[in-house]
Amino acid sequence: MRATIAAHGSSRSRRAAPTPARRRVSPYLLLTLTPLFWSINWVVGRGLHHDIPPMAMTFFRWFFAILILAPFAVSHVRRDWPILVKHRRTMLGLGVLGIGLHNALAYLGLNYTTATNGVILNSFIPVMIVTIAWVFLRERLKALQIAGIAISLGGVLAILSQGSLAALAAFRLNGGDLLVILSMAMWSAYTVALRWRPAGLHPISFLFALAVIGDACVLPLWLGEMALGRHPVWTLEAFAAFVTVALFSSVLAYIFWNRGVEQVGAPVAGLFVHLMPVFGVLLAWMFLGETLGIHHVVGIALILAGIAITTRGGRTPAPSAGADA
Repeated sequence: MRATIAAHGSSRSRRAAPTPARRRVSPYLLLTLTPLFWSINWVVGRGLHHDIPPMAMTFFRWFFAILILAPFAVSHVRRDWPILVKHRRTMLGLGVLGIGLHNALAYLGLNYTTATNGVILNSFIPVMIVTIAWVFLRERLKALQIAGIAISLGGVLAILSQGSLAALAAFRLNGGDLLVILSMAMWSAYTVALRWRPAGLHPISFLFALAVIGDACVLPLWLGEMALGRHPVWTLEAFAAFVTVALFSSVLAYIFWNRGVEQVGAPVAGLFVHLMPVFGVLLAWMFLGETLGIHHVVGIALILAGIAITTRGGRTPAPSAGADA
């Protein structure tokens, strides 16, 4: 996915050729597919709630992702090993934040709060990303982009409140909500911190290293969970669900997200999280037979309008220090 810089002569022309080919894939397409894959995770994971406890859910989701990545990652990791070792602190921080703590806290929180509350809190990720980027990096959005984020957030609230102010007024935080909020903060910090991704890493090397670090972080939590008597119940459906979540919601979603953030920046990329309620509503309508109401249509229209305004008012930054070399 990253451009490589050729040394000289004819090798330079051969190596430079892949760059425009890769960039033909729109970062906005990648950022649109990512919340779709995450929405699939919510739909698939819903059926595992009673059989797979949260730490086991986190650990095995990424364990299967590591198994999927391993055949493709070995040669890249071997080549990139000096870079990984040199930037081990950065990799450790990204792996713990973006994979270990983020996923563990999210699954744990959803054991104590409703799915509706979880989705509402997910929708504040763009605001968290913008706030973190402004406080720590002094990044600022244009007025048009801020307006787009506000319009999109309004669309999310229209869907989740079913057009009722009373439903929003009745929203209350509990312990599970606080865990989800902390999880969203971890993800927002990870997204902003992607600007420090080590230069020269192949995306497969990068994700594989993060997955191993994150899963190692969760391992003692899973062992502690089992010591408390919470054991996963293995069925063929659970195995198939883990493979699906590992491939789409872990491997592909993270590769697409990392690439999209690199190209358009964290504040703009974060806005695409608002598509999760959109995909959730549409998936439930298509596959579960749930009603598609007028508040859904209005909310989806506002979300898409907000994304269009923000992306049009933004700019595509130059490749950061994390760009492939």
